[in-house]
Amino acid sequence: MKKIILLFTLLFFGCSTNGGNTNQLGEIAKKFEKNGNLIIDKAMSDSQGYDRLGEMLDTFGPRFSGSTNLEKSLEWIIDEMKKDGLENVHGEEVMVPKWIRGKESAVMTAPWKKDLAVLGLGGSVGTGSKGLSGEVFVVNSFDDLNARAGEAKGKIILYNVPFTTYGETVQYRYRGASEAAKVGGIASLIRSVGPYSMNTPHTGTSAYEDGVKKIPHAAITLEDAAMMGRMSKRGITIKVSLYMEGRFVDDVPSQNVMGEIIGSEYPDEVIVLGGHIDSWDVGQGAHDDGGGCVASWQAVKLIKDLGLKPKRTIRAVMWTNEENGLRGGEAYRDEHLNELDNHILAMESDAGVFKPSGFGFSGPDESFKILQDIGTLLYRIDSGRITKGGGGADIGPIMREGVPGMGLKVDGSRYFWYHHTNADTFDKVDKDEFNRCVATMAVMAYVVADMDMKLPR
Repeated sequence: MKKIILLFTLLFFGCSTNGGNTNQLGEIAKKFEKNGNLIIDKAMSDSQGYDRLGEMLDTFGPRFSGSTNLEKSLEWIIDEMKKDGLENVHGEEVMVPKWIRGKESAVMTAPWKKDLAVLGLGGSVGTGSKGLSGEVFVVNSFDDLNARAGEAKGKIILYNVPFTTYGETVQYRYRGASEAAKVGGIASLIRSVGPYSMNTPHTGTSAYEDGVKKIPHAAITLEDAAMMGRMSKRGITIKVSLYMEGRFVDDVPSQNVMGEIIGSEYPDEVIVLGGHIDSWDVGQGAHDDGGGCVASWQAVKLIKDLGLKPKRTIRAVMWTNEENGLRGGEAYRDEHLNELDNHILAMESDAGVFKPSGFGFSGPDESFKILQDIGTLLYRIDSGRITKGGGGADIGPIMREGVPGMGLKVDGSRYFWYHHTNADTFDKVDKDEFNRCVATMAVMAYVVADMDMKLPR
């Protein structure tokens, strides 16, 4: 009897309009069922976007701000968008910071010799031409560091902090160097910000506090940090020699790149979707965020290829310099400031192109309900859940000007395995999952662009 009741409960409540996977369409969704299914079918049977992502990653590699790789990839995108027949394809200049990693190495010299996999953290100063050596002082938190500050002077501080959430753990990457310098540390190391490693250190942005000495700051692997943590608990003296050449040079020009389908009735009303084309200088930037860029681009191309002509303009944007400056998002806001009242919705994909579940949305409740309705079109591929709260770093500047924003939500269980590492490569991208991301963004963008009513702001 209990099993029968459970089965009935699952069947009944599993059919809620805005909850889980269901065949029930919202009132708006019903009007777009035919074209929504066309888009999904086309996306799921397509290989062009996935193949194009592989071509871009293999041809240009990592696309760090200020690099030749990035600028060549942007010019290639412009050429390819024009070949696709997108309209108003162009770049908009952005001045971006240029940090040069240079050569770097780390060696544990005591209690035994071991070459350490190391990645300097973005923005770190170098060690000088002779490098530096010192005893390693292992701490588990900033509180632990400050409580034992008297032991830290003249040592290399290692933050052996296990990953909890990105938002909580990333603080050791971002401000760890300055906190270490305040207690007399000569350099700082962090346990890479991620839950999983195969000897793969994670890089990322760091910063220095004004008025505090700048010391070298680098990431080592989870394996090596955990080993040193165990050694420290046993009272074993650990020594490391560190060499880093990191430095900033003058800002250099880059660009945001975009292409459109111009609206048939309201061309000045714009739905924006995209990701950031820059990556860190390791790996290929496949999930972060080449996949988000190409999936957004492919979503727009797919709508065009199907001969669909939405009432409003749909614009794919590849933002530059998200990783170490956010200059691209800020430049887009400034360039289009007078047009933002007509930006209907901004969508961003920057969490990897894993299996999507839907979107997180920030905007009026009335719009939220409309988007939930549209989301029912996507239940057949289990990607139509719309939840409150969402956006993205690159659309953040225009969201703060009042543009409603939403971020693609995906299964992020493996994202931080690869994030900012040499392992973020094309082979980690699953074709079916990528195509689901394309379908999800294409359906949402198309319906918002083509429905009779304007999404409320």
